[in-house]
Amino acid sequence: MMGKLFDVPRRAPAGVCALLALAGVIMLIAMTNSTMQPLPASAPAGQFSAERAVRHLERFATERRPIGSQAGDRARDYLAGQLRAAGLDVRVQRAIGADSSAGLASFGQVDNIVATAKGADPTGTLVIAAHYDSAAMGPGASDDAAAVAAMLETVRALKGTALRNDLVLLMTDGEEDGTLGAQAFIREHPLGREGGVLLNWEARGVSGPSLMFETSKNNAGLVETFASAVPHPRGDSTMVEIYRLLPNNTDFTPMSESGFTGMNFAYIEGSSRYHTADDSLAHLDRGSLQHHGSNMLALARALGNADLQALASDHDVTYFRVFGTMVTYSNALVLPLAGLAVAALAALALVARQRRLISLPRLAVGAVSALVPLVLAAALAQGLWEVLVAARPVYDGMGGLLHHPQVFQAAVAALSGLALLCWYLPLRRRLGPAALAIGALAWPAGLGLLCAQFAPGASFVFTLPALLCALGGMAAVLLRGAAWRVAAVTLGAVMAAMLLPALAGNAFDGMGLALGGVPALVLALFGLTVLPIAELCLPERVPSLVPVAAAGLAVALVGGGLATDGFDADDPLRTHLAYVMDADSETANWVSADPEPPAWTRKYVSGHDTTKLPPGYTRGTSLWTGPAPAIRAAEPRVTVLSRDGDTVKLRVSAGRAARSVTLRVERPITGATAAAAGMTPVSVDVTGTRANTWPGEVRFRGLPGTGAEITLRVPRADRFRVTAIAETDGFQQVPGFVPRPAGVVAATREDGDLVAVTRTYTISAR
Repeated sequence: MMGKLFDVPRRAPAGVCALLALAGVIMLIAMTNSTMQPLPASAPAGQFSAERAVRHLERFATERRPIGSQAGDRARDYLAGQLRAAGLDVRVQRAIGADSSAGLASFGQVDNIVATAKGADPTGTLVIAAHYDSAAMGPGASDDAAAVAAMLETVRALKGTALRNDLVLLMTDGEEDGTLGAQAFIREHPLGREGGVLLNWEARGVSGPSLMFETSKNNAGLVETFASAVPHPRGDSTMVEIYRLLPNNTDFTPMSESGFTGMNFAYIEGSSRYHTADDSLAHLDRGSLQHHGSNMLALARALGNADLQALASDHDVTYFRVFGTMVTYSNALVLPLAGLAVAALAALALVARQRRLISLPRLAVGAVSALVPLVLAAALAQGLWEVLVAARPVYDGMGGLLHHPQVFQAAVAALSGLALLCWYLPLRRRLGPAALAIGALAWPAGLGLLCAQFAPGASFVFTLPALLCALGGMAAVLLRGAAWRVAAVTLGAVMAAMLLPALAGNAFDGMGLALGGVPALVLALFGLTVLPIAELCLPERVPSLVPVAAAGLAVALVGGGLATDGFDADDPLRTHLAYVMDADSETANWVSADPEPPAWTRKYVSGHDTTKLPPGYTRGTSLWTGPAPAIRAAEPRVTVLSRDGDTVKLRVSAGRAARSVTLRVERPITGATAAAAGMTPVSVDVTGTRANTWPGEVRFRGLPGTGAEITLRVPRADRFRVTAIAETDGFQQVPGFVPRPAGVVAATREDGDLVAVTRTYTISAR
């Protein structure tokens, strides 16, 4: 019993037509998931206009504004002035923000802008939040100035509207250095301690639709409001589940953990420019800004007038879009639907067995063996990334987020097809197409069941394709008439075509080619759902050259990708460079962490001699170094104020020219406290150690000119060294420095483009 699931006359044309129909579905879904057209400044006053918002960006988002910078101060003053002019009560919260990670305590002086408008009959507080600081390497026009400008335009559009609820516009500082502003807001500000409904706005690229990618727990009321109020909702609950599993965070993370309910939004396309000098007005997609702002304004009106207490729920919901329509259902239905998909698949297997199309042993082998193309596709995609990095080491520093990845993405799709062919063709004649097609559906059905238990919001993307493919396959077996059979199996695969390629696309945008195995696996899974249709296109004996042709196509696409994804002024190369001077020895060096520095960087570095670098400075392996002229620059100063056992209190300063100071500690630290004049001291616990450098580290961004007190807990260390690093932005003060040419920008590593002056101190027991 090795039959086909069904057969029809003129099978090849029928199969091609069915595949073309599914391709049309995929294209239509891509079109409906696009962003919006930007509205001009002449748009009606009650509407959001991207062009009006851009006018604000031109005032504050054309220069780098990291925490503690003068540009950050200028942005703060402009934004606060605009909010006051709009009639809001504006206060600037100055505080010490704090965060910790493995071996690291991060502190910073933050200036949060908190603007409030009292509601007419409040049921709670609506907080709209975005951060106005940028990464140190670029002006952050998208991340996150676009959202801040959208807040100003939203306030303008709301003018004259009496909202029911209290409204808070929160523009945080220090997000890029560990959500420092948000941490300070929830810890010290009364509004932060009160909680409310939070709408946070972000970007991880420079284009694409504004996606609602994260919610607080028990999101049913929030999602219902989002689906009904927003004119162009984008995003689905798979994003919520995936983001909850990732270590990434935004200001939404600490605020939701402190008790805020709400939603988080971002656009993520064009991510090769994320955190670089190219996150600029020139590259900002005005349609993305329009989408961000239109959603913000719609939700401000809806939630500003809603009964916020009524949004409370005891469950999450699944949500996704089908041809532009938002579908939502309670997560209470997730497990029954997953069970129904498994039952439908079992029914299909039973019908096929009764029709003598399969045998149970062959079905079992088909189901188990279908794991092979999934694993093989992921492995081939990851192998492709290793090949690309070997060919162009600079890709590694881009984290897989390339300027023009589309041809490489097509290569990943070809490799997924190759994996399917290498599995399907040898087993096709041994087990039969029906056993393979039915057995393959066990994987989406099983993944749907697994997600129902551990990530309910993501279950639909597997359950619904498995369910409808099983029903379509059963209809194709039971119906008579070639047209009906082809229509049934094609309609059954439509849901898979709507969901799985879009999921792969989001994985490409969010994870890049460095994790290309994830979208490759999803594409292979999609291939498993369309096997009955693909079978129609295959002759009885498939030439052995077909897999070879698929492999050749993948190789050709890789070559094409390397040819088209070059570097120039429009798509610049990244390179890391730092100036490091040991003030103790008065020696200086240029340092680069590039695997293979480009020509410009090689003017400054020439070898791997790190012995002349200050103690504890080196972080990572295979650093490039070169001699540099010594200069007079802001130097760190560390004074031991007291020591009591494992606790050491230090006075740290770096001069007014330095923006930040970093302390590298020779022994692991378990906690740190920062205190500065006029601000409440803040303590954090620290676990783990730093990798590839001294195990303990403390950073203070935006260090006040008068310095700060840093208290360390250093267990079981009678005597240890601390290297203090004063960090000043830019190389203008270094003699002979020639700026980067067009087509070269700073890499995203946080210690790049800094003048780092160090002194090393020995801390002894008293």
